[in-house]
Amino acid sequence: MAGLKFVSRLLILIALGVTSAACSGTGALDRDQPLEGYTPEQIFERAEYELNRSRTDDAAWFFSEIERLYPYSSWAKRSLIMQAYSFHQGRDYPNSRAAAQRYIDFYPTDEDAAYAQYLLALSYYDQIDEVGRDQGLTFQALQALRTVIEVYPDSKYASSAILKFDLAFDHLAGKEMEIGRYYLRRGHYPAAINRFRVVIEDFQTTTHTPEALHRLVEGYLSLGLVNEAQTAGAILGHNFQSTDWYEDSYALLTAQGLKARSIGDNWLSQIYRQSIKGQWY
Repeated sequence: MAGLKFVSRLLILIALGVTSAACSGTGALDRDQPLEGYTPEQIFERAEYELNRSRTDDAAWFFSEIERLYPYSSWAKRSLIMQAYSFHQGRDYPNSRAAAQRYIDFYPTDEDAAYAQYLLALSYYDQIDEVGRDQGLTFQALQALRTVIEVYPDSKYASSAILKFDLAFDHLAGKEMEIGRYYLRRGHYPAAINRFRVVIEDFQTTTHTPEALHRLVEGYLSLGLVNEAQTAGAILGHNFQSTDWYEDSYALLTAQGLKARSIGDNWLSQIYRQSIKGQWY
């Protein structure tokens, strides 16, 4: 928020415990009276006052009144981005997203358009805390974060967007792992293997890759597909030898007189040749 002059001003007001609304008499404003007789600055101050009190819905309403009453003023532009911020602070994500999108549509070249896009992305990202949630939100967060990264690469929000993009990507891999473990526990080995394969092929840069390889060793050994199990173990050993997952896979393989090595011609052996041997054929 430091990049926004008016947000900076707001934070200063909060830090000092000052409410200009109270000082100027705008504290008398409420949502039940007409606001036509007040200046946009007075209404803006009242909105700041409500935001300072964590009454985000009231703050957003006052900001929206500025947009309605003074649609072509600079205050309207400032109020629109503050609507998005207020709604987001109140966890009203759909309205935050709608206000942020309007800002992007109306002021695509404005210096705060990057912040509006970042708020839009956060409106999805902040709802994907739990792996069990609908992953549609995660995909939408990834798309919106990617827009921040690609359209506003020089903005101060790009680095944060990259970090959140990686975390959201990791989240999707976590969902695949959760489903794969479910199938594995119930002995549905082909279905489990398909999920772990997705992690290896599509999410190989995430933190879930070592476990996915180990689970492949488990699943393939359970099906008697020893070539695939050994190859998964070989990839695991080459890239993640210091992990507990490799130790567990090594124990499983040696218990059956097998070694962690690439053998045969299967999808894992192709990954082994390409990623470890550098043989792209």
